[in-house]
Amino acid sequence: MTGPANAQPARSPSTGWRLVSLSTAAAIVMLLIGANAHLVYVAIVSYPGCVPHAEKTGENGAFMAAAPAC
Repeated sequence: MTGPANAQPARSPSTGWRLVSLSTAAAIVMLLIGANAHLVYVAIVSYPGCVPHAEKTGENGAFMAAAPAC
C-alpha cells in the first residue's frame, strides 16, 4: 500500500465549478418559470370589468372598443 487506508481520491478542480454553474443555471431557470407563472396568474386574476368606452368611432377623438365585453 502506498498511502493511508482512509485516504479519499482527490476531487478534480472542475467538479466545484460544474456544481456552481449547474446550480446557477437551475436558479435562473426557476426564476424564469416563476416570473412567467406570476404573469399568467396576474393576467387571469386581473380581468377588468366593464369600462366606459365610445359607442361610435370618432366621438371626441376617441375610438370604440374592438369587442366590448358588456
